[in-house]
Amino acid sequence: MTLKDLPIGKTATVTTVGGEGALRQHFLDMGLIPKADVTMVKFAPMGDPVEVRIHGYELTLRLADAEKIEIDKIRDTITEPMRPQDARPIFHPGLGEGGKYHVQTGEPLPPGETLTFALAGNQNCGKTTLFNQLTGSNQHVGNFPGVTVDRKDGAIRGVENTLVTDLPGIYSMSPYSSEELVTRRFVLDEHPRGIINIVDATNIERNLYLTMQLMELDVPMVLALNMMDEVRQNGGSVRVNEMEEMLGIPVVPISAAKNEGIEELIDHAVHVAKYREAPGRQDFCDVNDHNGAVHRCLHGIMSLIEDHAHDAGIPVRFAASKLAEGDQLVLDRLNLDQNEKETLEHIITQMEKERGLDRAAAIADMRFSFIQKVCGAAVVKPKESREHARSVAIDRILTGKYTAIPAFIGIMGLVFWLTFNVIGAFLSNLLDMGIGALTDIVDRGMTAANVNPVLHSLVIDGIFTGVGSVLSFLPVIVTLFFFLSMLEDSGYMARVAFVMDKLLRKIGLSGRSVVPMLIGFGCTVPGVMASRTLPSERDRKMTILLTPFMSCSAKLPIYSFFAAAFFPGKGALVMVILYFTGILVGILMALLMRGTMFKGEAVPFVMELPNYRMPGAKNVAQLLWEKAKDFLQRAFTVIFVATIIIWFLQTFDLRFNIVSDSKDSILAVVAGWIAPIFAPLGFGDWRISTALITGFMAKESVVSTLTVLFGSSTALATLLTPLSAASLLVFCLLYTPCVAAIASVKRELGGKWAAGVVIGQCVIAWLIAGLVYGMGSLFI
Repeated sequence: MTLKDLPIGKTATVTTVGGEGALRQHFLDMGLIPKADVTMVKFAPMGDPVEVRIHGYELTLRLADAEKIEIDKIRDTITEPMRPQDARPIFHPGLGEGGKYHVQTGEPLPPGETLTFALAGNQNCGKTTLFNQLTGSNQHVGNFPGVTVDRKDGAIRGVENTLVTDLPGIYSMSPYSSEELVTRRFVLDEHPRGIINIVDATNIERNLYLTMQLMELDVPMVLALNMMDEVRQNGGSVRVNEMEEMLGIPVVPISAAKNEGIEELIDHAVHVAKYREAPGRQDFCDVNDHNGAVHRCLHGIMSLIEDHAHDAGIPVRFAASKLAEGDQLVLDRLNLDQNEKETLEHIITQMEKERGLDRAAAIADMRFSFIQKVCGAAVVKPKESREHARSVAIDRILTGKYTAIPAFIGIMGLVFWLTFNVIGAFLSNLLDMGIGALTDIVDRGMTAANVNPVLHSLVIDGIFTGVGSVLSFLPVIVTLFFFLSMLEDSGYMARVAFVMDKLLRKIGLSGRSVVPMLIGFGCTVPGVMASRTLPSERDRKMTILLTPFMSCSAKLPIYSFFAAAFFPGKGALVMVILYFTGILVGILMALLMRGTMFKGEAVPFVMELPNYRMPGAKNVAQLLWEKAKDFLQRAFTVIFVATIIIWFLQTFDLRFNIVSDSKDSILAVVAGWIAPIFAPLGFGDWRISTALITGFMAKESVVSTLTVLFGSSTALATLLTPLSAASLLVFCLLYTPCVAAIASVKRELGGKWAAGVVIGQCVIAWLIAGLVYGMGSLFI
């Protein structure tokens, strides 16, 4: 029987873990190893993926992957009672009161040398929160796996010559994802003086797996037990001295969110780095149990590769364990000759024969066996936390079979309604009034001062009109990100990915891509930015390229304008058709990209589901400030320059004389050259071409430009037919997004991809609009 067939609420024991390569290694690293107990929690509303509970935490994986994991001993789930706390005296250290473990193993570093630290830990363990406390930085913190997608540096506050690097959250040092490669390369190649390993104390059993691999690097290290306040509130405790003794490194209980225990942690970290105190233990095998074969294997490999590991700059114990589990990257770096490779294979094969497990499973089992001994001796498990019980209750609705999709639609509908119709719209109108009032004041002042008319026009018609119209959308952006930040920090976005994974997999993406594309319906810019949380470079690029097909709110004035002029009384129907056309074209493009540029499947959906948490006010405010600052920077750089260019082209003719009629301007001439391109689509007039050109700056400019050039929608109606208006609407829906969106794509993917978006979407828009006009001409 496989894990795929395990009934909900039942527990079973894993017998074998199938599959191959990095994904199988990732499953083993996550705790899906032979003899581990796994409980089926739920199936996603669409039947795939599934949520299971293993080693005290919830993990999602797809049915195709669950089918590769064989199980037996199916039974009812029994909640483990808390271990009695009176078996031995328990020392309850306060937050920051670590044990007394110190072993000076070398001469202190020379005075003035910078102490560099790697801050490493699992995803969602509070790593970025701790980084902010250590450095005074304001990095965004989220309750969604993968918030930190690159490394960040900062000095420890109040401590000279220190540098802490916040690395992406990882589960092991096996190179499964881009985040793990970033972390592994930093620790191996940049040789930090110390490692601060942050561990989620509410789930020590899973977190210590990474700890053991970090200890094998032979780098001075301190263990930060985060969220100890939650452990104690729920009746648990940790025998810090005993854990220190078994691990051979300092252990410090902290609460990063409450800034408790941080000073003690800094003292320990600086001490071990300054005095080069390497971990006191790197051998986790018990020669007297079933892992004796693993012990002999590792020491045999260490003897074989010691000189090669030294030359490659890789700690020999780390290299040996990686070779034993089949790590090709380490093998390539060691440059073993053929005889040594054959000897290595013989040693590992002998271990597999004696142990009765394949190499990767044997190493994972060795680590988890040691972790169980540590937890058995030093950890009193808490009862079910209030956070977990609350999460289970909420998930009955938000991820329920019949309620998940309606709840998701309702939540996102409420977010967009509040953003674009209530709060965001109200604040945007206020800002627009303020910008208008300021424009009038400056206009009157320049008129009174008899300022040169050209300069007057540049300031008022160019800068204030162009940049001001874009700035008026700042409240909408901030409001949207406020709600999305609340959803992300609470942990709901991880559930959205879980619910939508099967649907998006049909077009070559994983469930994580649904969030950026949803944001794209509000604005393409934040949608592109939100793609940073995607773990796969392939998925991230595909998502960025598809997001502009989701009709942003800036296009609503265009739809309303044309619906009123050409389809009176049918505005809602026009809106629905256009939105679904954008989605349909996005799906077709995804299928096309999946078969050409981005061949292959989306990354496996293996993700931890965090507990729901109340979003922190400081974190939300910080995120809003970052997004507002980012938007303002773009408004006064890219959009500012684009506005001046458009003003210049509208104001001067080819001899650089000021024009009295816009049809004589450079813009009209250029648009006249372009107009024939649109003739087959039913709108070959230069004024429409001009409006489409101004739409590159901001989609709202299409309506304002048409109004200026035609005077009214009535005059426009004499030029276009309903069919050509429909063709123009489709073109506006699909053609290149605004300058700000292109700038965001350029920042995320580079100039070549941004140019590809500009050209590609224009071509797609022209083809689809031509199809609409051509098909319509056959029937009308």
